[in-house]
Amino acid sequence: MKTKHLLIATVLLMGSLFSAQAQNKKEVFHVAGNCGMCKGRIENAAKEAGATQASWDADSKKLSVSYDAASTSVSKIQEQVALVGHDNAGAKATDEAYAKLHGCCKYDRAATDAVGGDSCCKDGKCKDGSCKDTSKDCCKNGQCDKKTKKGKSCCAKCSKA
Repeated sequence: MKTKHLLIATVLLMGSLFSAQAQNKKEVFHVAGNCGMCKGRIENAAKEAGATQASWDADSKKLSVSYDAASTSVSKIQEQVALVGHDNAGAKATDEAYAKLHGCCKYDRAATDAVGGDSCCKDGKCKDGSCKDTSKDCCKNGQCDKKTKKGKSCCAKCSKA
C-alpha cells in the first residue's frame, strides 16, 4: 500500500515539474544603453516586470531574459525597460524617462530607431496600420520574423528588419 502511494506521489510531483518547466520561456532582444549603470537599470527593470533571469550585454546591446509565461510576457518586460529610459525592440522610452538618465547613459536615440527601438510589432502581432495584414503573427522579439513567399517581410514598416 505504501508503495502505491509513493508511486502516485512521484507521478504527481513529476507532472507538476514538467508543467512548470513548459511555461518557462527565454527571449533575447535589443535594448539601447551604454554602461554598467545602464546594465543594472535594465536588468532590474526586467526583473521587476517578472523576469526570473535578466542579463544585458553592453557590447551587443542584447538583453537575455527568462520568465514564466503564466505570470508575465516579453512585451511587459520590454515596456518596463522602456519606463526606466531604455528604448528596445518592443517599446520606446518616453522623452521624460530618457531625460532622467545619467549623462553617460544617454545613447543615440536616432541610431536606436534604425536598430529596432521603434517596432511595428506589439504583443507578437503587427500593430494596426503598420502591416499589410494585421492578422498575421509575424513578429518575434519586437521585429518581424516571417517572410512572404516573395522573401519580403509581412510587415511593410519592418521590411528593413
